Amino acid sequence: MSGFTVGESGFLLDGRPVRLLSGALHYFRVHEAQWGHRLAMLRAMGLNCVETYVPWNLHEPRPGVFRDVGAVGRFLDAVGEAGLWAIVRPGPYVCAEWENGGLPAWLTGEPGTRARTREERYSAHVRNWFRRLLPEIVPRQSDRGGPVVMVQVENEYGSYGSDTGHLRELAGVLRAEGVTAVLCTSDGPEDHMLTGGSLPGVLATVNFGSHAREAFGALRRHRPGGPLMCMEFWCGWFDHWSGEHVVRDPAEAAGVLREILECGASVNLYMAHGGTSFGGWAGANRGGGELHEGPLEPDVTSYDYDAPVDEYGRPTEKFWRFREVLAAYRPGPLPEPPPPPAALAAPAEAVLTGWASLAGVLEALGGPETSGPVPPTFEELGITRGLVRYTVDVPGPRRPYPLTVRGLRDLAVVYVDGERAGVLTEEEPRLAEPVAGPARVELWVESLGRVNYGPRLGEAKGVTGGVLHERQYLHGVRARGLDLDAFADGVDAVPFGAVPGEGAPGLYRGTVTVRGAGDARLELPGRTRGFVWVNGFNLGRYWSVGPQRSLYVPGPVLREGENEVWLLELDGGAPSGPGPRLEPV
Repeated sequence: MSGFTVGESGFLLDGRPVRLLSGALHYFRVHEAQWGHRLAMLRAMGLNCVETYVPWNLHEPRPGVFRDVGAVGRFLDAVGEAGLWAIVRPGPYVCAEWENGGLPAWLTGEPGTRARTREERYSAHVRNWFRRLLPEIVPRQSDRGGPVVMVQVENEYGSYGSDTGHLRELAGVLRAEGVTAVLCTSDGPEDHMLTGGSLPGVLATVNFGSHAREAFGALRRHRPGGPLMCMEFWCGWFDHWSGEHVVRDPAEAAGVLREILECGASVNLYMAHGGTSFGGWAGANRGGGELHEGPLEPDVTSYDYDAPVDEYGRPTEKFWRFREVLAAYRPGPLPEPPPPPAALAAPAEAVLTGWASLAGVLEALGGPETSGPVPPTFEELGITRGLVRYTVDVPGPRRPYPLTVRGLRDLAVVYVDGERAGVLTEEEPRLAEPVAGPARVELWVESLGRVNYGPRLGEAKGVTGGVLHERQYLHGVRARGLDLDAFADGVDAVPFGAVPGEGAPGLYRGTVTVRGAGDARLELPGRTRGFVWVNGFNLGRYWSVGPQRSLYVPGPVLREGENEVWLLELDGGAPSGPGPRLEPV
């Protein structure tokens, strides 16, 4: 694999015309032990290339502290072994329905730093990150015998900003660090997006879900020559909590794919296989139409995306429809799909034997408590994904007044003098019942996912304004955070006791005995909202509002015999019924 270049009207490999038939598959949303299977599924669909983002925040959780950046290189090696090319989209912003669009919360929360611009502090952080990341990509480029044929500069920048000098700076860093592969940008097929997000001398691509000829016509107005490529053909879509499950007709989607290819274009299916936003990394969007300034819409844990290869790695009707279209553009017969991964042999119910209150978990695994005149944000406390307990005293004696949490992001379970008083949200930030003083108020505030797209990218989490009693701010706020990363070292320090007879928020601990380990889904009857770990692996958020009703458990996470389960319930549920149970997929 060498000599991949851009020609006057298409891509060239050693001087011969070649078309990229690519599919998105995010290494970070698929268990590493299953990469090979999913890549083989893409080949069987008729693809010759795979595309992946790289989420910065996953790999640099704190400034200068890096975590498994080598996963990028291992994935690209697996791509090469599967006989596929690779498109890498390292951002630094990626969107991807991922927490904060892939940007670290410590970066967007840093005072004075202006993300996605040429502001020097941001640029310096990006350069440091790229110097750590790019050694995983540069040696694996096609001109060095590897699979990487294209690297993207930023992502859909034209829908966010117009600082093309920032894009030039990013492209310069990529080249300076050894990227020789084709550079590209990707934007919506609209004039303001293409003018804000493309660069002279860098291949421009477009993203869309339909009307291919119109989209490529818009691109040709800006780029009369060069390859046509849809970098994101949205063949499905993602879901939001409390929304409807989104599906797209397979025959209609296949018709648009055929239209793209009839235009002589290359394509990247977004997504070919979506996978799962494990670990609580799902992001959020802002509703309210095209301006993305409306209510928060958190993304569900599943990133199935109604993709041709579903969350469990199985071919769907869309897979077979796409395979039929793609076969006409591939030489020779396509390989057959690989055998499906092993599925759990029989259902298994977890037995929960221990429980600890949220306060007990916070004491064991939380950060230090701070005290100040105003509530600190999650970012100021160093919390990426998780929750913060804010405590404030209402002086007294005073008559009952409304209690309002100003600037709440995103959800607070409120206790007054130890009694649950209600649940507040950004849209409903006032308690239904007034509060008299003196009283002690506790707010257990949870982030439901940072915005991953639009002008409100990077907004802070927690109590970003203050706590009002009538019109008076209450000062002297104590705060203590519990980050999901704190569970990485286990829960042995947590003071577990007996499981309460009635549903209660807190951390539940137990086991599930498995016979015939394999892919499974975890059902959580009676539970409201929280996170689940199996053998220390964080499956992600569950929430009874739907539309997602179960969590995917990759087979490699399970083992024969006894498996440990932790369930962090943040609202309360009824444990008197059946416990969490594993079901075969």
